[in-house]
Amino acid sequence: MRKIYVLLTDTGTVLTKIIKLYTKKPHNHASIALDDQFWDVYSFGRKRPRNPFLAGFVRENIRGGIFRNADCAIYCCTISEKQYDTICQKIKEIEKNKGDYRYNLLGLFAVMFNLELDRKNAFFCSHFVAALLEESGVKINKQKPLSLVTPDDIKESNSLELVYEGKLSSYFEEANEHDINDLSHQKYYHDFSTDRIEVI
Repeated sequence: MRKIYVLLTDTGTVLTKIIKLYTKKPHNHASIALDDQFWDVYSFGRKRPRNPFLAGFVRENIRGGIFRNADCAIYCCTISEKQYDTICQKIKEIEKNKGDYRYNLLGLFAVMFNLELDRKNAFFCSHFVAALLEESGVKINKQKPLSLVTPDDIKESNSLELVYEGKLSSYFEEANEHDINDLSHQKYYHDFSTDRIEVI
C-alpha cells in the first residue's frame, strides 16, 4: 500500500482572493503529493510567482515562493501499488507531452457560473487532482463533471483523511527546519524529473 497526499492551500495571491470572493472557502488551490516529505508535488498553476497567466503543468516547491505564508489543509489517501503506478504513469505522460497541455483559465471562471467547459488537455488545479484520483480509482464525492470539481469537493471524499490544517511553513518546521532554510533562495518552479518518481 502507498500513501499520497492532497494539499489544499490559500496562497493569498490576487487571483486566489478573487476566487475566494466567489467560493467563500478557506483553500482554493489543490495539488497532489506522491511522498510524505512533499518533494514531489504536482498541479496545474502558475509557472512564475508574479504571473498567474503563465500557467500550466508544474512541479511545485511548496517550501518557498508564494507558498511561504500559505494556509493549508493536508489530506492523506492510502492506495494500492497499482493505483500509485496509474497516477505516476499519468503524470509522466503529461510531462512527456506538456506542450500539448494548457491551464484552463476559462474553465476556472466557468465554474463560477456552474458551466461545464471541458477543454481537451486543459486543466485547472482541482480538475487535475480530481482527474488523477478518479482515474486511479479513488472516488470523489461529487454530483458534477470533473471539470467543475473544486478543492472543497475533493476534500469531501471518504478516501481522504485530514492530517493537518494551519500554516504550511509550520507543518515542515518541526520535522525539517534545516532543509527549509537551505531552500529559502530556490526558485518557485522546479522542472519535472521522472527520476524522483518510484514506479513499482
